[in-house]
Amino acid sequence: MDILFIADPLARFRIYKDSTYAMMAEAQRRGHVLHACEPQHLAWSGGAVEADVRHVEIVGDHVDLHRERWYVEKPVARPLTSFGAVLMRKDPPFDMEYVTATWLLEIAERQGAKIFNRPQAIRDHSEKLAIGEFPQFVAPTLVTRDAKRLRAFHEEHGDVILKPLDGMGGMGVFRVKPDGMNLGSIIEMLSEDGARSVMAQKYIPEIKAGDKRILLIGGEPVPYSLARIPQGNEVRGNLAAGGLGRAQPLTARDLEIARTLGPVLAARGLLLVGLDAIGDWLTEVNVTSPTCFREIMDQTGFDVAGMFIDALERAAA
Repeated sequence: MDILFIADPLARFRIYKDSTYAMMAEAQRRGHVLHACEPQHLAWSGGAVEADVRHVEIVGDHVDLHRERWYVEKPVARPLTSFGAVLMRKDPPFDMEYVTATWLLEIAERQGAKIFNRPQAIRDHSEKLAIGEFPQFVAPTLVTRDAKRLRAFHEEHGDVILKPLDGMGGMGVFRVKPDGMNLGSIIEMLSEDGARSVMAQKYIPEIKAGDKRILLIGGEPVPYSLARIPQGNEVRGNLAAGGLGRAQPLTARDLEIARTLGPVLAARGLLLVGLDAIGDWLTEVNVTSPTCFREIMDQTGFDVAGMFIDALERAAA
């Protein structure tokens, strides 16, 4: 089938570690035809939602990933309903242009396009706040823009993490220890003096063993997580913040979380989800553009991309 990937520019792909690239390579290996565009290439003129798309082929040495390259034709306008599957793989930020893209994709979906993850499901699941639906797995957490509440939360728990609700890759994440140093300044900066909500979580010491990414595909967990381990004095384990990725089998608690959330999220049209967990606690539910395929594949040999394309083929049938 023809598959359209809505993603960041292909020239930015670091193909040796990019999960979207891993999906594309596996899809092409199976004989599917690849196409790509960016969100700004979507358009609706009162009829069908269409996009200026480019046919893509992966050519080169499939062993040395650094030597592979794209073959890209000139763009052609096509309705989204002409594709067997459309994958929304644009990285955050989740700003109004991202939301607008999901509205356009939802119109296309009503016209018959098969879109993964479902646009409404992406909008409905804030990657930070979605954990609120599953409080049995969540460490003490507060979301507010009230500075007094944030100060009281720190006073109660002593050692806390503060972060923005729309951050990615560890951006804007602060740890405030019991001495409260710079707490006021951090609250003022993150909340923009009370104009924006902030998430506060009790510090989980198990972060030293890694911030685990647990992948759900079609509601089923990949049997390995990627523990993203902070380096040096860094509190953030995110790979984008310099964390070291280490694949490891899911723990009993990881499986409990995954098996509880998996069927619920899959039923809402979320084909691919990346759960974040520290120790025994769920910290985020990532639905926009979950990653870590390549690291798990390279370290364990488990074919994450194959599992994903299997699920995509079933969902698009």
